[in-house]
Amino acid sequence: MSERYDRAITVFSPDGRVLQVEYAQEAVRKGSTVVGIRGEDTLVLGVEKRTVQELQVERTVRKICSLDEHIILAFAGLTADARIIVNRARIECQAHRLTLEDPVSVGYISKFVAELKQKYTQSSGRRPFGISCIIAGFDPDGSPHLFQTEPSGVYYEWKANATGRGDKAVKDFLEKNNLLKLDSEDSVIKLALKALLEVVQPDKNNFELVVLKKGQGVVKVEDEVIGRHITQISKDNEEEKKKAKLL
Repeated sequence: MSERYDRAITVFSPDGRVLQVEYAQEAVRKGSTVVGIRGEDTLVLGVEKRTVQELQVERTVRKICSLDEHIILAFAGLTADARIIVNRARIECQAHRLTLEDPVSVGYISKFVAELKQKYTQSSGRRPFGISCIIAGFDPDGSPHLFQTEPSGVYYEWKANATGRGDKAVKDFLEKNNLLKLDSEDSVIKLALKALLEVVQPDKNNFELVVLKKGQGVVKVEDEVIGRHITQISKDNEEEKKKAKLL
């Protein structure tokens, strides 16, 4: 049945599906795991860092990008597609500053990215973008926000969310721990690492994390800090197992 309806993006299948969009979502599910968490005054985006080839320059492989000095984006899916989205979003951020003399809100740029993706789901001769984006930042009033956009063009705001490979396991973990108090930078980083450890091997070289705080810009979490947190998380898990055995 699908063979008759997946050759053109503008054709619906009889059961109301746009199969090219579903194929784009499958590309996302095969991408690196991405998690975003919103604290009281801190935003953290973390991604699974894939092993690069021996002769490849590591700095050219990035899954987290800055859109403006107060907004960051992480993605799962096709890197080439993401480059187009990131460039268009950066231009929109600068155009907004030049036109209105104010920085964009997180909701505005998330809506812009979602609308751009949606246009590619209904235009002949195009295909949907095979990426899912988590966009985090601070509005001009200082409030933190976290949005996710999908290949279909839908977007929602979240307290915490994940996308990419193993996103279901990560989401389940975040839902179980959504009542944790995230009032410090360390607590948000630790929760992001715990979530990623649900599907990623516990090695500091397997993670890339960035922190965004109000008025301080984007700061990359050093590998040594990630390693210390992973060690502490492992110790905490061992203690919990020992306590469970005693009970």
